[in-house]
Amino acid sequence: MLLKRKLGNKQLVISGKALVQLLQKLGFDVVRINGSHHRMKHSDGRITTVPVHKNEDLPKGLLRKIIKEDLEMHLEEFDDLLLNS
Repeated sequence: MLLKRKLGNKQLVISGKALVQLLQKLGFDVVRINGSHHRMKHSDGRITTVPVHKNEDLPKGLLRKIIKEDLEMHLEEFDDLLLNS
């Protein structure tokens, strides 16, 4: 999985492709792909859209939005999940 840590702060950086793979491990399924955007849905009703542009990193604001609002997780919980996967 393509995971990097930025040195200045503890902000995790992940590519869209790696996030899609992680979400699939968490039980999300790709329901459709529109261009480079993967629409994913969990059986409990959570839905998110992940842009997959080659191996480019997701912008930190978008990643935080996906984690907090779409996945309904705390940043620390997601951080632990990434580091242990």
